[in-house]
Amino acid sequence: MARTLRGYARAHPVAAIETTGNQVILGVRCLQFLVLDIVTGRFAWKEFVRQGAFMAGSAVVPTLLVAVPIGVTLSVQFALMAGQVGATSLAGAASGLAIVRQGASLVAAVMMASAVGSAITADLGSRTMREEVDALKVMGVSVIRRLVVPRAAAAMLVAVGLTGTTCFVGFFASYLFNVYFQHGAPGSFVSTFSAFATVGDLVLALFKAVLFGLIVAVVACDKGLRTKGGPAGVANSVNAAVVESILVLMLLNVVISQVYVLMVPQHGL
Repeated sequence: MARTLRGYARAHPVAAIETTGNQVILGVRCLQFLVLDIVTGRFAWKEFVRQGAFMAGSAVVPTLLVAVPIGVTLSVQFALMAGQVGATSLAGAASGLAIVRQGASLVAAVMMASAVGSAITADLGSRTMREEVDALKVMGVSVIRRLVVPRAAAAMLVAVGLTGTTCFVGFFASYLFNVYFQHGAPGSFVSTFSAFATVGDLVLALFKAVLFGLIVAVVACDKGLRTKGGPAGVANSVNAAVVESILVLMLLNVVISQVYVLMVPQHGL
């Protein structure tokens, strides 16, 4: 047992660094081919539309079902906290900003990683096991251009749509719960939110959505294209893709949020 743990401790950091390097290279090449193919007219628009429709169909309903309780939960917590300090009029600003700055992008990211990322990994992993990917390489077809780029572009677009939808649904659910169940003032809820919120907050949420969508697609494609071990290997790749995507997205969200707070001046009443 001790020998196994020592071997794992020695091999795992090396494998993690190798995986990170492979995914960074794949992401850079994906962006390069995306720009180049759009400029030269070689972009696979049909595959992009097909993948986008599939991703949206897989993630929209779960995202909506999660956005409503997220908005209600934030409204409850911030209303209670604001009431304890005698600042109930600020409940709208607190819950609204929490949804726009953090909740929307994180909900969209988790839904993308779980619903979309798992589907991408399973699809490409199955193709790898059936040697379809090897057949493309033998025919001289770029696997990145044919399989990765359309999925990455579709994931970025769908992530933006999911984030915007979550912002609206979460804020609206928070507003309705605050007004009709907590007896808050509608005008106060909206006015305090508009006093604190800025266009930069929405831009930040959409920027994170694009970045998160790209990361989910790159991680899922990398895991799928490197699948080994038959059906069990496909299942392991799907599990690894979801876990790694969520972990990376959460860590990156902390970094981006802290940089935004330090660089962008905050507004007051």
